[in-house]
Amino acid sequence: MIETLIEIAGQCDGVRCDMAMLVMSDVFVRTWGDRVGPAPSTDYWPTVIPAVREAHPGFLFLAEAYWDLEWSLQQQGFDYCYDKRLYDRILHGPAEQVRLHLLADNDYQHGLVRFVENHDEPRAVSAFGASRSQGAAVAALTQTGARLVHNGQLEGATVHLPVFLGRYPAEPTEESLLAFYRSFLTALADPTFRHGSWRLCDRSGWPGDDRYQNLVAWYWEGDTRWLIVVNLSDESAAGRIRIRSDDLGGRLWNLVDATHPTPSSYARSGDDLINGLFVELDAWQWHMFRIDVPSDSLPR
Repeated sequence: MIETLIEIAGQCDGVRCDMAMLVMSDVFVRTWGDRVGPAPSTDYWPTVIPAVREAHPGFLFLAEAYWDLEWSLQQQGFDYCYDKRLYDRILHGPAEQVRLHLLADNDYQHGLVRFVENHDEPRAVSAFGASRSQGAAVAALTQTGARLVHNGQLEGATVHLPVFLGRYPAEPTEESLLAFYRSFLTALADPTFRHGSWRLCDRSGWPGDDRYQNLVAWYWEGDTRWLIVVNLSDESAAGRIRIRSDDLGGRLWNLVDATHPTPSSYARSGDDLINGLFVELDAWQWHMFRIDVPSDSLPR
């Protein structure tokens, strides 16, 4: 297997290892019981991965994993593990379950692959619906970690193809969806989403109004600043979003979102961002705000 992987590594950037946890020694024993001999002295992946990286240091290993073994596989050498749990929680809700998932340790989250479509799952347009899939994509692909965009996802493909099929039917392009992905991926290309720091935002509501629980929000800070808020429900949502940052207060900021057909821009004080920015969003809508200091507020 090491020889095979070294040959593969000479031709591409990485591999996805299907059901990678099945060859972990403890899982193998539980699966096969007394049908196998004693466990080897070293585990499978900690033997294979370093040997391949001796020949190809930058080669990426991605694991498909279940049974909450993503962290264990990261410790055994995998760069990333598929985050199926986030996908399921975005698809089925409620939003609070997504927020709880995002409370996990940042080091663990950095080693996860986020997606709304891959070859195992239904097409995103089929699973979520065309407009709902856009909010889902914003929620999944603006997280820390790796981001997976599947072939045909941008164009709104609906036919779920087996991986063994070397051809696929011609499908019409969903132009509005393609336009969304063009603007969204342009924003997502900002280096802050790769090299900046990510943190979850607090949100709150008012007595008798729990619609804020349908909102999930996070903040990116690097050479630029971004605030992302998504309504992960089929109803309107409203609440206050608080950013935990030491240097936003005392200044005016422009909040600019270019990921919608009509770009929007709002001037807000940094104190509002820290103490609670009012946000109201329709079902499955989002804000992807780049936070800039307006030129007329810069020190002279």
